Amino acid sequence: MAALLGTVLLAALLPATGRAAGAAEHACDLAVALLFFLYGARLSTRETLAGLRHLRLHGSVLACTFVLFPLLGLATAALTPVPLTEQLRTGVLFLCLVPSTVQSSVALTGAARGNVPAAICAGTYSSLAGLLLTPMLAAWLLGARAALSPDGLGRIALQLLAPFLLGQLLRPRLGTFLARHKRLLTPVDRGSILLVVYTAFSAAVAQGIWGRTTPVALLGLLAVLLALLAAALAFAATTARLLGLDRESRIAAMLCGSQKSLANGLPMATVLFGPEAGLLVLPLMAYHQLQLVAGTFLAGRWARAPDAPGTGAPGTPGADQLSPPGVRPAPD
Repeated sequence: MAALLGTVLLAALLPATGRAAGAAEHACDLAVALLFFLYGARLSTRETLAGLRHLRLHGSVLACTFVLFPLLGLATAALTPVPLTEQLRTGVLFLCLVPSTVQSSVALTGAARGNVPAAICAGTYSSLAGLLLTPMLAAWLLGARAALSPDGLGRIALQLLAPFLLGQLLRPRLGTFLARHKRLLTPVDRGSILLVVYTAFSAAVAQGIWGRTTPVALLGLLAVLLALLAAALAFAATTARLLGLDRESRIAAMLCGSQKSLANGLPMATVLFGPEAGLLVLPLMAYHQLQLVAGTFLAGRWARAPDAPGTGAPGTPGADQLSPPGVRPAPD
């Protein structure tokens, strides 16, 4: 969080302009390609196949991510009484099209004593589906605002899909090395994201886009994002119970279904929106921080919950604790 805020501040004070902007854009393209190559090289085929049995959980996460969220995004753009600028409204809708995250949802599921293997697979499937569904939904719902010309589609294939598939092909050779050197690769992951943020916000500052954003609009954005997060948690909790998932899987469904991937969303935004991506990614960045705060709170609450009558081992969250505050589950 501190690194993201610091990068935005750096872009506001020292934006890349002229030749520096061109160099930053080329470096950003390479960083995005490297990021998706590493995603492909790290993805374990064995783990993916092992998680196939949790079809109801994966279905609920995909429905929340690619059905509920887009509908909420459209409703927000059309019905919200909060005054948002055109760029922020577009950014909120794009946020709703981004796939779920893997790293934070898995970490939070583990802290909450949920089904970690299922969370890994659910986040992975969402990310894979997002490589195709996010650009398609953006072309359908955002239209001309998402530059999905044939050239744009080719850029998505070249920067996202091709590196990912190459990473999968080279996984037998690189998988062991990457597993051993996770700490060394962390700066590569985070550095790539920070470079994307700097490039996007530098372009926004150079275009004077901050002058078109008011404090009232930013406060309105915060209210909209909190409403989206609450609606997603409530939907995921209700759907998981209706599907009859056990409590560990319900935890995974809620944490995976309500989260959005900054690591996937930011590179996609630079490909889809180009120089216009600066302010459009602000809703995604803000939502990412909100989901971490809310997820940490809920994970701690579930991990400390007393046993429910007739359920598992001590310390396991009770059935009545698997809904966000204010949402009561249906009786068994």
